[in-house]
Amino acid sequence: MSLPFPPRQLYYDGQVHAASSGQSFQTINPATATPLADIQIASRADIDKAIGAADRAFPSWSQTPLITRARILHKAAALLRERNDEIARVETLDSGKAFTETSTVDVVTGADVLEYYANFIGGGGLNGETTQLREDAWVYSKKAPLGVALLFSQILSYGQRCSSWDPFSALWKSAACLAAGNTMIYKPSEFTPLHGQTLAEIYTAAGLPAGVFNVINGAGDVGAYLTSHPTIAKVSFTGQVSTGMKVAGSAAGNMKYVTMELGGKSPLIICPDAELENAVDGAMMANFYSTGQVCTNGTRVFVPRSMKAAFEKCLLEKIQYVRAGPLFDKQTNFGPLSSAVHYEKVVSYIRHGIETDHATLLCGGLEKPSIPKDLQAGFWVQPTVFTDCTDSMRIVKEEIFGPVMSILYYDSVDEAVQRANTTELGLAAGVFTKDLNQAHRVIDQLQAGITWVNTWGESPAEMAVGGWKKSGLGVENGRRGIEAWLQNKSTLVDMSGAVATVFAKL
Repeated sequence: MSLPFPPRQLYYDGQVHAASSGQSFQTINPATATPLADIQIASRADIDKAIGAADRAFPSWSQTPLITRARILHKAAALLRERNDEIARVETLDSGKAFTETSTVDVVTGADVLEYYANFIGGGGLNGETTQLREDAWVYSKKAPLGVALLFSQILSYGQRCSSWDPFSALWKSAACLAAGNTMIYKPSEFTPLHGQTLAEIYTAAGLPAGVFNVINGAGDVGAYLTSHPTIAKVSFTGQVSTGMKVAGSAAGNMKYVTMELGGKSPLIICPDAELENAVDGAMMANFYSTGQVCTNGTRVFVPRSMKAAFEKCLLEKIQYVRAGPLFDKQTNFGPLSSAVHYEKVVSYIRHGIETDHATLLCGGLEKPSIPKDLQAGFWVQPTVFTDCTDSMRIVKEEIFGPVMSILYYDSVDEAVQRANTTELGLAAGVFTKDLNQAHRVIDQLQAGITWVNTWGESPAEMAVGGWKKSGLGVENGRRGIEAWLQNKSTLVDMSGAVATVFAKL
């Protein structure tokens, strides 16, 4: 059977290579449950060749003048923007996100990050420091790249986190990695792999030397081999908490640098004085954008008990504006889940909320949304809202990574903050209030690395983002984001002409 896209192969040493394993898997269109392309799986020999190419490219790339690196990243950003709609169309088919989202967010914001780091390094952002200790001695520091880095996302079976943000995430990570002078291996998620080869070709067209950006396809065994490879100096992982802890342990045990972007169960606190419609709009964006497949989603919505009736009424009025349907229809703003296994997982949580947690189902549920007949085989769920939830419910405690909102009522803001922090996760949090003094007090108490006031979800290139607790290690983006791809060298220079010593003749 002819598939919509040609097979995706491996990309290393500046060109496409057929995998030697003889094995492949199919990536599936989530909207229709039909195959899109065959994806060739890398063998260990293929991985060794790709890492070898990255290792050979490192000495030259790490010594490439910063202004030259900056020009290449600027060119890559320009090429991404030129091909925005083309890339967005493929990503819509591969991830299930509506074209209204992929065409305005994924490539656009990824190109923004490339430009940010191109400007950063071109403007002296990697300059070291100089300190004069005394008249005849001084210290200078220098920032050096780490070596060959591994960037990957992992999707496992039950308990998975889907990576519907792969292209955006790949650009976030690779921009800082390459700007710092590292070379890299990228393993896309096996559920959204089509963009990997495209990014490699764009980087090559922009002037990135052969071997600097390489793409390997495969599942968990490929990721495990990459992580344990002795040549890999840094591992940047996006995925579920349990897998991330294993990856971090393995990498740190071999003295590799790590950045972990893991899961969340983020609280959104609506204060009693919040403007009602803004609060509801924020809660909906924090739960239903990207069909809920965003790690920073604010799925625990804390609402004052006094606002219960008004909040639920407004939410039910606005839920009609969540429009599932053909993904290239300009009216569609809600797509399917990214895979069959993830669909089963999300549905199982909704069923658990109804049958075991006994939460009140305000809207949504187990039935598929109203969609055309040709989409009914796809992995569609309704935007679902549970109310009258308690902190002990499974749907409240565990990351679902789907469009499932849990509303929890509270009597005082201090109580809401205390309950919001009662979790092992700490990725994101937010507050809606007209009182900015109160907003800052609440934000200061919330145990999360990414926080918002009177908004939700925006993460511009200038904003360093990363999780607390078990939600991650390190940050991405912003000035601090590039530090994770560098190591420091300090040198003390003595010009006195004499060496101080305690071993002198008495």
